[in-house]
Amino acid sequence: MDLLGFATLVITGFASCAEFGSYAFVHPVIRELPPEHHVRVEQGLLRTFGRVMPVLMTLCVVLSLSYAIHLSADPGIARLARWASAASFVLALVSTIIFNVPINLATGRWTAENPPEDWKRTRNRWEFFQGLRSWLLLIGFVLLCLAMTLQQ
Repeated sequence: MDLLGFATLVITGFASCAEFGSYAFVHPVIRELPPEHHVRVEQGLLRTFGRVMPVLMTLCVVLSLSYAIHLSADPGIARLARWASAASFVLALVSTIIFNVPINLATGRWTAENPPEDWKRTRNRWEFFQGLRSWLLLIGFVLLCLAMTLQQ
């Protein structure tokens, strides 16, 4: 494995695990909180995840595409897995920009003590696309691991 492959594996693995862990283990707990606490926790997560994940998710796309291009001459299933991995990361980022980011911006402006009437519907929509994004990131990472394994 070269330096590009190593960096791609580390960055995509970290980002994928962080997002999927949040989706699978953190947000189910948050959903059960009373509205004020729910909104406050979401706003707190925007200040942490919201600062780091845009950079990491963009790096996932750049690195996975660079890795696929770098080894594009290699034939076979490893090549296909690398390109499928990159496509999965691209779809995750596009989905995030189109669906999650506007909801995050709105959530950041809410008053926790008095959220909008449709706040729960809005958050449920965000949760759906968080699930989509999380699965796409995880699938992208698994495909990248498969590509690296098959490359050997």
